[in-house]
Amino acid sequence: MGARLPAWTCKGNVGVFASVRDYVETLVHPSARGNALTAARHRAFIAPRLLGSIAALASIPLYLIARGTPGAIELVVFAWLMAPILIAYFLSRTGRYESAHALSSLALTGLVAVVAAATGGIASFAAIWLVVVPLEAALSASRRVVAAASIMALAAAGILVLLGAAHLLPRLYAATPPTLAAFGVVSATLYATGLAFGAEALTRTGMWLLYSEAERFNLLACNMTDVIMRHDRDGAVLFVPPAAESLFDVPAAALYGHGLFERVHVADRPAYLTALGDAAALGESRAAEFRVRRDCTEADGRTVMQFVWVEMHCRPFDRSASGRGEVDRGAIVTVLRDVTARKQHEQALEEARVEAERANARKSRFLATMSHELRTPLNAIIGFSEMLMKESVLMLDQKRRHEYAGLICDSGRHLLSVVNGILDVSKIETDNFEITAESFAPAQVIAGCCELVAARASEAGVRLEKLAGDELPEMIADKRALNQILLNLLSNAIRFSDRGGRVVIGARADAGTITFTVEDNGIGMTEEDLARVGEPYFQARSSYDRRHAGTGLGLSIVKGLVRLHGGELSFRSRVGEGTRVTVCLPLDYERARPKSSPPQDLAAMASVRSLAAPVAGNANGGRAADPSAIHDEWLAPSQMPVKKSA
Repeated sequence: MGARLPAWTCKGNVGVFASVRDYVETLVHPSARGNALTAARHRAFIAPRLLGSIAALASIPLYLIARGTPGAIELVVFAWLMAPILIAYFLSRTGRYESAHALSSLALTGLVAVVAAATGGIASFAAIWLVVVPLEAALSASRRVVAAASIMALAAAGILVLLGAAHLLPRLYAATPPTLAAFGVVSATLYATGLAFGAEALTRTGMWLLYSEAERFNLLACNMTDVIMRHDRDGAVLFVPPAAESLFDVPAAALYGHGLFERVHVADRPAYLTALGDAAALGESRAAEFRVRRDCTEADGRTVMQFVWVEMHCRPFDRSASGRGEVDRGAIVTVLRDVTARKQHEQALEEARVEAERANARKSRFLATMSHELRTPLNAIIGFSEMLMKESVLMLDQKRRHEYAGLICDSGRHLLSVVNGILDVSKIETDNFEITAESFAPAQVIAGCCELVAARASEAGVRLEKLAGDELPEMIADKRALNQILLNLLSNAIRFSDRGGRVVIGARADAGTITFTVEDNGIGMTEEDLARVGEPYFQARSSYDRRHAGTGLGLSIVKGLVRLHGGELSFRSRVGEGTRVTVCLPLDYERARPKSSPPQDLAAMASVRSLAAPVAGNANGGRAADPSAIHDEWLAPSQMPVKKSA
């Protein structure tokens, strides 16, 4: 192994090279510093010309000492050594890379022509250097510069041939000495070798920059959330980045061609194709939102299909930036972004807005209904009380006083039942209604309810029938709650039946459940009312001329109690034919107790405190002259079971 240089020598050389490199870097024009490849080309042009000329000028004194007084040709060569420095300065000041290469080719061609003319013309040892002129110009990577340099070299060669044919060249040498010929060939070869190494260095720099740019692009493409694609004018996908795999949950290769189109939701495909078509045909930017199928793999290996919302912005491909001209005519660049969260947020806002509007309407309807239901008994209480206070003036007898007192008592009971109904709904919706489970015979509850409403049915001229036998098994539930459910359903059915109507209550036990049915042959309900049945305060006719009084809380209480027992409530009705209400409850409430806190449908009920009652409908289509007059009611406290804590 060769001897190593001292450390201080290496450090000194590194310091010198670093200083030279930094100085050359300062000579690069500011316009070229923004592009790494362009800056490298400028450095490759400036450094060899500047350093080579300075080194050659520094060796002139040694040459003069060895040769003595220089000749005419030598003076021309010495003068030409200043040209590369001036051209490098020109490039550093102007940044005109192609012009600097053209000037360099012109200077080299002029020097070669002068030396060749003085040393034998086209047969001179210097004429071989004309071949080097186009090679040097090739480093400019410009066809115009190469063409100009080739024309210069050919023109110089032609002039030398013409001057030689006309015997106008000086005859300094009878023939070119072999040493000079060898010097010309060797020097031209060495210069051409330097040019080749320079071209290789520039090519290597360009490849490194291209690789670095590709690495940066891949890094961005793999980590960005937006997906950038390229389509042809027909919409077929030509380029898919790796980020598309996370958005669509499929390999990128599956999206090429019409793979993306096949994953777009069928209803959204017209919007997708319209945006791409307008961008290609009109040359304008377009945007569209559509759903795309995503195949998600579950933990158990099953593939679940779901759709995500995607926002697409598309615009025509910039052919001037690509440099491909006609190849990319009609191509489209699209940027896709997952906007599922935003769409869900917009949907939630829209639902909240609609619900707010409904709540406002329900509040107005609630106030109108409550004012009517509360004022009527209050007016009766106040009116008959004032009459009793003026007993001496009106000369009321004992029978009339007893009658007025009974009317006051009935009005007070009705008023208390209204308040109790509101409180029951409030407890149910806030999950404060406590269920006390006990074992009892449901047949006895049905019989008791029928006895309580028998008098009311007789007064209304409605026939009440019971189809439930004593063979029903015992059930574990809140007995008072079941009593309240059946009483409310029977009262509504009787209430909306005219004389001659028929109300039937039945029950049957299945495996683990018991089903109660209350059916009437009354007016029935429309599809619209049937869809809104069972929620508080709803009345199909929200005005003061309703034939049947009530606040619309009865069925909402029934629905809440059924849900609290883990049961199901269903309705079947047809206008003019009647209504059938089915209540399905578990035989053992303790086993079928709901695990969640308030059910979603109960939690969605409007807060009584804010008077924002949810939209609801009537479930008991009793009979009335007008189908829109249907609504429900609740029983007086004397007929309702009292709820206690478990």
